[in-house]
Amino acid sequence: MKNSNIFYTFFSPIVSVLFYILFFPRIRGKENIPKKSGAILAGNHKTNFDCFMVILSTKRCVHFLAKAELFKWGFFNWFFTNSGLIPVYRNGKDRNALESAIELLKSNKLVGVFPEGRLNKTSKNSVLPFKIGAVKMAKETGCPIVPFTIRGKYIPFARSVEIIFQKPYFVTNENLEKENKELERKVCSKLNEK
Repeated sequence: MKNSNIFYTFFSPIVSVLFYILFFPRIRGKENIPKKSGAILAGNHKTNFDCFMVILSTKRCVHFLAKAELFKWGFFNWFFTNSGLIPVYRNGKDRNALESAIELLKSNKLVGVFPEGRLNKTSKNSVLPFKIGAVKMAKETGCPIVPFTIRGKYIPFARSVEIIFQKPYFVTNENLEKENKELERKVCSKLNEK
């Protein structure tokens, strides 16, 4: 991960400006993202633009867990690796991805997670069942989770999409299934909020 800030140094400012001009996204609660300590940013996932919403919300590098298929081709492998992404093999429980994320968290880095595990292509204003990785990382590292909710649609120049970051909280219960449901509840709670 030693070169993982290359994207943020050279590309992130440009991409962020273009993204902001195109979508005029609203960002609420970005003060809830820790300035220096490790934390897990976890929220819903409707489109491939969602990661840019998170990136736009903080000056810190966010190390996203991403499907390993993105790393298959030469340039993309270099680009995604040097963007700080952590490849995840989704055909089973990928312990290596989990350990990489835990190592980053222990080094006071931000890790971005979409607990649904894939794009939610349903038309309903809801989420797919959350996978347990985010709460497991939080429990093992003692780092907080910052739940976020992305709502609206990415319509150019319409100011129709926003991201809401809730206050950080710690996973203290040994029952990770229960904690996972709590994370899911927190993310869902903002989907239909007026």
